[in-house]
Amino acid sequence: MISFIYRLANWTAIVGGIVLVALTLMVVASVAGRAMIGLGLGPVPGDFELVEVGVGIAIFYFLPWCYLRGGHATVDLLYMHMPAWFKKGVDLFSDVAMLLVWLVLTWKLWEGMLEKKEYLETTFILQMPIWWAYAFCLVGAVIGCICYVAKTLTRLGLASEPKGWTVEANVSH
Repeated sequence: MISFIYRLANWTAIVGGIVLVALTLMVVASVAGRAMIGLGLGPVPGDFELVEVGVGIAIFYFLPWCYLRGGHATVDLLYMHMPAWFKKGVDLFSDVAMLLVWLVLTWKLWEGMLEKKEYLETTFILQMPIWWAYAFCLVGAVIGCICYVAKTLTRLGLASEPKGWTVEANVSH
């Protein structure tokens, strides 16, 4: 089950990367269109709305994989001088604290999505329902919660990391 969670996080990060590549190509097309207005071209309508939505989705899809790979920023000023048992305690505490943060974030994202859907809010130019963006981000947030639970279980010794998951690939600090 843990290996499935790790693969799921990996695939969502890949989807996030595809979203960013698509956004990049769209921005290039929009800027090129603006430069060629004299030739009858123009910017992509609602390009900034698509960038706002797409970047939010990509971030929520990247964060679970970043966390599992140990990619979050840390402050090592005192940490590296502490004994191993203290480091494990700090890691466990930070995992549980971040799990709580992610649970609250996911809950509020759910509530926000329901509110945007209830009031039929749309973007200004494309008239795209805003709740769609919330729904896509909610998928990443739920996967993030699952990843935090999985990682916390491995830190507590109640589960083990997938085969082939090396310490070098998962630099903790």
